[in-house]
Amino acid sequence: MTLPALGLALAVALLVSAVLTLALVRTARRFERLLDRPNARSLHLSPVPRTGGVAVLAGLLAAAGVALANGVVDGIWGWVGAALLLVALVSFLDDRGEVKPAYRLAAHLAAALILMLGGLRWTIVELPGAAIPLPNVVAVLVLVFYVVWMVNLYNFMDGMDGFAAGMAGFGFAALAALGWRAGDWEFALVNGSIAAAALGFLIGNFPPARIFLGDLGSASLGLLAAACALVGSARGLFPLWIAWLAFSPFIVDATATLLRRLLRGERVWEAHRSHHYQRLVLAGWSHRRTLLWSYLLMGACAATAVAAARMSIGDQWRLLGGWTLIYLLIGYKIRLVERTKEAVSR
Repeated sequence: MTLPALGLALAVALLVSAVLTLALVRTARRFERLLDRPNARSLHLSPVPRTGGVAVLAGLLAAAGVALANGVVDGIWGWVGAALLLVALVSFLDDRGEVKPAYRLAAHLAAALILMLGGLRWTIVELPGAAIPLPNVVAVLVLVFYVVWMVNLYNFMDGMDGFAAGMAGFGFAALAALGWRAGDWEFALVNGSIAAAALGFLIGNFPPARIFLGDLGSASLGLLAAACALVGSARGLFPLWIAWLAFSPFIVDATATLLRRLLRGERVWEAHRSHHYQRLVLAGWSHRRTLLWSYLLMGACAATAVAAARMSIGDQWRLLGGWTLIYLLIGYKIRLVERTKEAVSR
């Protein structure tokens, strides 16, 4: 693999995704069943086509052609592709309203098992300076839960213009940088291509969005985030917690929101608008303002994730402590914004 081949793969992914996104914007409204109509968890007010995932996956497929032509044939990516195909197929049918939640969950579980059959494991919990081995049964359960949760949390967080695609751009770019710096050009190509395809989609998804990812796009990106983190960890490029830091704007928001709703006794399987980004928009922030501040957070997480791999153990713990404080302050800031909105409305 050469630098020109890497650059070509990224350029192809970006271009194919962008061109197809524009084409879908012009034609997707012809397909009534693929329109995202506002519901209880929506922030948009009128129907928007949800076929953007087709453009992102097409960009990835085109980049895969470049990779194969340049000898990138590691078998693990075939297993990742099989898991991705299953999740993408079920998600596309779900976009059409044809899949029951139980069947969708079964497909996500099967995708996790496919990754395991491909050799991916989560046998050690790694923290800065520590490695805790997991019993075999626990390791299987933890990996399956992790993959299923990443697929679904990405879907949960895909609720604002430019949000999920932006997270993919920053998160996968961080993984690509980690792979490149470690000399794993193949890993850099795969993750860089995902980031490029997501950025190409932003041409139609940046607010005001004219097209959405749909479950096809968001669930596929969630599966890829889980799989690429596992591959990078298995190859010794970084511990899993560094990949989580890169994607922490989504992981922290989705997980904290789920736990908060559980503690309140809410029905967590029902649609809602209580994620951090939704609360800010409902409190009066514009989509663009919320998105740009989110991009700043995503960029900072991605940059520190790349830097963390070469930090001392002490600095890594200080970094994690710093980010914990930042996320607590973000939660406090959101509550202040909501209280200000309530005070003005009285």
